[in-house]
Amino acid sequence: MSESVKEINVGLLAYGAIGDEHSRAITAVNGLRLTAVADTNPDRLSAAKDLAPDITTFTDSLQMLDSRLLDLVVISTPPNSHYLWAKESLNRGLNVILEKPMALSVEHCDELMALAASKNLLLVVYQNRRFDADFITIKKLIDEGVIGEVFSYESFVGGYSKPCSYWHSDAQVSGGAIFDWGSHFIDQILAIIPSEVDTVSAINQKRVWKHVTNADHADVLITFSNGARASFTNSDLAAARKPKFYILGTTGAITGNWDPAAALAPADLPAILTVHHSDGTDEVIPNSLANPYSFHQSVVAYLNHNTPMNVTTRQSRDVVAIMQAAEESALSNGRSVTPLLIQ
Repeated sequence: MSESVKEINVGLLAYGAIGDEHSRAITAVNGLRLTAVADTNPDRLSAAKDLAPDITTFTDSLQMLDSRLLDLVVISTPPNSHYLWAKESLNRGLNVILEKPMALSVEHCDELMALAASKNLLLVVYQNRRFDADFITIKKLIDEGVIGEVFSYESFVGGYSKPCSYWHSDAQVSGGAIFDWGSHFIDQILAIIPSEVDTVSAINQKRVWKHVTNADHADVLITFSNGARASFTNSDLAAARKPKFYILGTTGAITGNWDPAAALAPADLPAILTVHHSDGTDEVIPNSLANPYSFHQSVVAYLNHNTPMNVTTRQSRDVVAIMQAAEESALSNGRSVTPLLIQ
């Protein structure tokens, strides 16, 4: 290891599929060392040890936070507990990586940000979909001016299927259909359109799936101060899927169609991207190779050398503000709401 890189001891608070993803990244990134994992499920602790045999495991998360084994904790609990565990961690002097969404209210986000700032600690959200191969490719094309200035951006996820009965489908835990996938797709929208957000409107529809409390179909519309508009739809009632991406620019367009090889889990594979030129020609664009560990590498660079990160807490906080405004709008059947963004 380079002498200029101080090793950062990491603990994982909850170990599911995303905990496994973090474990693999920590193992691969110079400067990170997984030292502890906490989970109430013994089988998950065993799975964690399979990848990292030398870790210390805990069934009590507070004991892990108090163990003095950590410099940084990754919180992968359900969304309604993000605020609680981030606050417990920051108050113990630990840097924090949160899973998305940052919290279920902008007020809780602001409190966490103020606490982290007062203690000079890192608080950042793992916006992993910012590093998806299709999105990296889209952003590169737009940054290079291939389709001109983006004025209309649509994104979609879903299909027609019975939602799972896990916490993802429980609005009290997940925040609802807008929060569950919006924390990914709205973050992507803000990374593409640089203009300030003016208003947000949304509709939640509950029509078929009565065994869960999330909306069956949710639409969010974001209007920017420069007149650009972006929409996000999360649907379990879409017998015909819309493209994952439909982006219009002043000199062309980009569509991102679902890969037919991913019929059962389309969100798990990158979209097939096509650039549509203003002269009527089309061009299928191969997806860029993504570095799967660039986020974790940026954490090391920030904590060792104060190198600014591409993902910032302010961005993730404003995503929550937009989703909160969308939920408020949906309660009044789509009335426009001005989100509580950082000025």
